[in-house]
Amino acid sequence: MTTIFSKIISGEIPCYKVAENDDFLAFLDIQPLRKGHVLVIPKLEIDYIFDMEDDHLGKMMAFSKIVACKIKEVFPCRKVGVTVIGLEVPHAHIHLIPINGIQDMNFSQEKLVLSSEELNSISEALQQA
Repeated sequence: MTTIFSKIISGEIPCYKVAENDDFLAFLDIQPLRKGHVLVIPKLEIDYIFDMEDDHLGKMMAFSKIVACKIKEVFPCRKVGVTVIGLEVPHAHIHLIPINGIQDMNFSQEKLVLSSEELNSISEALQQA
């Protein structure tokens, strides 16, 4: 199974990287609900997040926590919301979104359109946090 996320991991498709280690990659959602909306994915190709081995899922959450702390530092918010939907891309992923209220995580709302310059700026700010 080769997904768009697999192509991002391999470098075939560029992304606005936020954080990376041997097992996981975090990058900006290019159709974000809010500025600072990040996707966290395992480098292992697996469709359904709850098919992951427990240890790997735990490590993914710990990696997500590090990224969430960066988001909260760069984008002052009440919390960083966590959502797992998994229908749009058949590769396990977690959405991390800076939120001030529940409406900030409504996926039926219109997505933001950000320039590549703005996405680059956000990516750099999160990497440096």
